[in-house]
Amino acid sequence: MAKQTVAEQFVDILVRAGVRRLYGVVGDSLNPVVDAIRRNSAIDWIQVRHEETAAFAAGAEAQLTGSLAACAGSCGPGNLHLINGLFDAHRSMAPVLALASHIPSSEIGTTFFQETHPDRLFTECSHYSELISSTRQMPRVLQTAIQHAIGQSGVAVVALPGDIAGEPAPERAIEHALVTARPSVRPGEAELDALATMIDEADKVTLFCGSGTAGAHAEVMEFAERVKSPVGHALRGKEWIQYDNPYDVGMSGLLGYGAAYEATHECDLLILLGTDFPYNAFLPHDVKIVQVDVRPEHLGRRTTLDLAVWGDVRETLRGLIPKVRPKQDRRFLNRMLKKHAEALEGVVKAYTRKVEKHTPIHPEYVASVLDEEAADDAVFTVDTGMCNVWAARYLTPNGRRRVIGSFSHGSMANALPQAIGAQFLDRGRQVVSMSGDGGFSMLMGDFLTLVQYDLPVKVVLFNNSSLGMVELEMLVSGLPSYGTTYQNPDFAAIARAAGAHGVRVEKPKQLRGALRDAFHHKGPALVDIVTDPNALSIPPKISAEMVSGFALSAGKMVLDGGVGRMLQMARSNLRHIPRP
Repeated sequence: MAKQTVAEQFVDILVRAGVRRLYGVVGDSLNPVVDAIRRNSAIDWIQVRHEETAAFAAGAEAQLTGSLAACAGSCGPGNLHLINGLFDAHRSMAPVLALASHIPSSEIGTTFFQETHPDRLFTECSHYSELISSTRQMPRVLQTAIQHAIGQSGVAVVALPGDIAGEPAPERAIEHALVTARPSVRPGEAELDALATMIDEADKVTLFCGSGTAGAHAEVMEFAERVKSPVGHALRGKEWIQYDNPYDVGMSGLLGYGAAYEATHECDLLILLGTDFPYNAFLPHDVKIVQVDVRPEHLGRRTTLDLAVWGDVRETLRGLIPKVRPKQDRRFLNRMLKKHAEALEGVVKAYTRKVEKHTPIHPEYVASVLDEEAADDAVFTVDTGMCNVWAARYLTPNGRRRVIGSFSHGSMANALPQAIGAQFLDRGRQVVSMSGDGGFSMLMGDFLTLVQYDLPVKVVLFNNSSLGMVELEMLVSGLPSYGTTYQNPDFAAIARAAGAHGVRVEKPKQLRGALRDAFHHKGPALVDIVTDPNALSIPPKISAEMVSGFALSAGKMVLDGGVGRMLQMARSNLRHIPRP
């Protein structure tokens, strides 16, 4: 029986760690690993057109499952292309293992053809980045990398020269049991008692929730009822906390809406639950603040804390709720619910007048119809820029839908690659890429990946022929827009030429039918929708600092762009206010 190679051992360990796909582009230094995958029925090689797509796809898969996903790039320029997608995965706390194959080991350090130093290059976007320079390092380095990625929820990188990958694996190599799931973290009794005392002493408590509330919806709702607290959220917390929430006061931040800002500033105690919300201009400076987070390095890095609590949100609330005295006074909660409904009433009006006749089409109208027509368990991947605005305002969460994007890293061109990873994970689930024309055209080559694998991703293209968010930044800075417009082709015609379903929509009355046809189509589809580049109206009080580069400095005004069905949700929540 032939001896196992390092490449075969590498692939076997990935399979044992639960990896079922390796996304990448083939290349000479990567060939031993790709060939090992060819001969292993438990894992598939997913051939993409650009390595950045591979990293984004793996990151999306990891975000949706919470389990390890993997990508690979060949030596030098190949693995260098992974870096942007890996930055996004790392900042999204997605467990991803990246294989950076390397030049022949004997040539490292000689400025050989295509030489880079991946073990150095990826240190900033990973918890672990190491070079395997000897077969004797296997499998320990790979196992250590996997446990860094899973245990610390982020990226780990292994650089493997192609010649070493093809060598025989060492005999009697040490292989230990892999840790493939994270434990729950519960704060100590002292921290829970201190937090309970602060809550009991406060008259007005507000909860502000991020992605760390995933899996804790019931506990957050029980706690909010116990302390009569309004509940706001950051963008990454929207999908986990907004649905079935009678305490909802909206979202804070540049894309925010409703009364979340007021609720966080007019309380006595603000509790930040599982959020690393970076925009400290939207956080108060004159109220007591508590932060609960499973990542201790996040505690206090955005604002001064009166108490830091290290723990899972769900486990923390389970331990905290019995310690807190129930509050009876709903006046603060009721006032915030009313403010929330009133705020939404105001912003809705501008986007409900003649939208079904307006051309170019209002992108708000597109997002609203998309929200109505998409499946109840759809996965939405959202491009950075204006698509973030439409997703934040118009996609209605329900506990089954997922919404992912480059919400922490802010990269262009993320939606289509993330949709690839999401769809490979479950071909039977509806996956919708909300793409901007700028982001889509940047990595448009991987639309061909959808066709090659017959992935039924639906690309809904908001085509305003511009980089809308950048144009907005220039506008509020008092600069004329420059370098922001595109001369776009008929993207639907390109989709059809590639072998996919493609339709171009220029009139509002065509929209709903076009979306339905795309959703009913069994393969990949693209709906190219010509939208109004001047859709956003800017409130007069917004400052350049609040928009430019998302570096917020002061003030509470945010972009005003409609709120979809959230107004109905807010009106419904008013029914929870007891009548005198």
